Amino acid sequence: MSETKKVHITRPEDIVPLPQKIIYGLGMFVNNLVPAAMGCMAVVLNLGLKMNPALIGYILSLPRIIDAFTDPVLGYVSDNTRSRFGRRKPYIFFGAITLGITFALMWRIGYGHSETFYFLFFLAGVNILFLFNTIFATPFVALGYEMTPDYHERTGVMAWANWLGQIPWLLTPWFWWIMANKKFFDTPVAGAQAIALWVGVTVIVLGVMPGIFCRERYKHIADTELLKKVAKGVTATVTNFFQGFAVTLKNTSFLKICGATFFLFNGYMIIAGLALYVFIYFTFGGSEVMGGKYNGLFGTTTALSTIFIVIPFVTFLAKKIGKKGAFITSTSISLTGFLIKWWCFNPAYSSLSAVNLPFLGEVQLLILLPAVFISFGVGSVFTLMGSMMADICDLDELNNGKRREGMFGAIYWWMVKLGMSLAFAISGNVLNATGFDVAFGAGQSAETLLKLRLYDIGIPILTSLLAIAAIVFYDINEEKAGEIRAELEKRRGKTDA
Repeated sequence: MSETKKVHITRPEDIVPLPQKIIYGLGMFVNNLVPAAMGCMAVVLNLGLKMNPALIGYILSLPRIIDAFTDPVLGYVSDNTRSRFGRRKPYIFFGAITLGITFALMWRIGYGHSETFYFLFFLAGVNILFLFNTIFATPFVALGYEMTPDYHERTGVMAWANWLGQIPWLLTPWFWWIMANKKFFDTPVAGAQAIALWVGVTVIVLGVMPGIFCRERYKHIADTELLKKVAKGVTATVTNFFQGFAVTLKNTSFLKICGATFFLFNGYMIIAGLALYVFIYFTFGGSEVMGGKYNGLFGTTTALSTIFIVIPFVTFLAKKIGKKGAFITSTSISLTGFLIKWWCFNPAYSSLSAVNLPFLGEVQLLILLPAVFISFGVGSVFTLMGSMMADICDLDELNNGKRREGMFGAIYWWMVKLGMSLAFAISGNVLNATGFDVAFGAGQSAETLLKLRLYDIGIPILTSLLAIAAIVFYDINEEKAGEIRAELEKRRGKTDA
């Protein structure tokens, strides 16, 4: 016997105006631009400055140890900051400016130094960069969770954020093609310096906008909580921080979405760097320019598919079958994309699909086909998980009486960043494990090429299945979210508006 599902109607006061959604999305553009650019530009350290891939992986991963402390601390500080500008905005504004400046400066280095010097220089630079990234990103993410209390409008906000946040993933895969192309720059390092400057300026200009224009909806609730606090002083503050940290980690719904994100996104990140090597040394026989071209085309196809197919599809599907069901469906579709890489990246087959396109010349369309399917997995994560996180923050307030978007967002994104750093570290060692040696150029062994392809396909399939397993028992649906909100409004004696 089936029950008739109630038609959900979003209250007028819960609708986030389109300009604010767009501005928040520009902040997500910045939030994604920095790690995307770092991941794509790091190849310069290997193919340009001849650094060992394992050392590059360590440069990108070791700073995350510091993030383990700074992210939750900044989340707590943001939750408990009181200023006339709000809890989040001052940090977003300052963080965007310092983040952009640091990114531009850290690439101002040239040839002629030792590998040890390069390692220490970039390790220090990335540590400073990630510190300023924490100052920007932690309160920015928390701001998104509190922009609306409506179950479906939250998905709409995150859909816009993910839509605009996909653009860096569309652009950055072209970075190596630009940096390595003699038509633009004499050396890849010179190319990296120029691109870093443009990235830095973009981060500053777009990053400050959410800190100026977006609304902090729950500021008045947080202010009321502050007035109710009895414990004061340094000791009490430290105690409150660790208590909040522990309570966050005990939230099983939170841990489930963390696990799903960790496996899915970081499985993709492990092989994101390997794909360029597959293109260069397997598909195109050692051509860096052709490999860079198709790495750019593949990333662009993935991003465009996410923007125009996946995000609308997932947003629609979440309203029909719930956020969990939409995530499982999308992730399952992405498995097809990883599987068909085996045939689509093989030059024996891919060349059969060659067509001539304006501005691009000859393009082998079969190589790009997996990108369309793969986009369903990664493209769904940050549309759905951000929306689910906002629901979890409501549940946390119901159970513990506090609004702690900052703490939840900090731990969630620290987990994402930790996973990314592990992915970078693993990918460098995986590359070494294949037997790849930059000195061999196009003469990589058949065994090396086979291992590159197997890792490129097998790793994300495994992690995607683990992500599905992690989310299967997530239990906050539309009905439960509505009950939580009703109870919160009853407790407060008024609505959230």
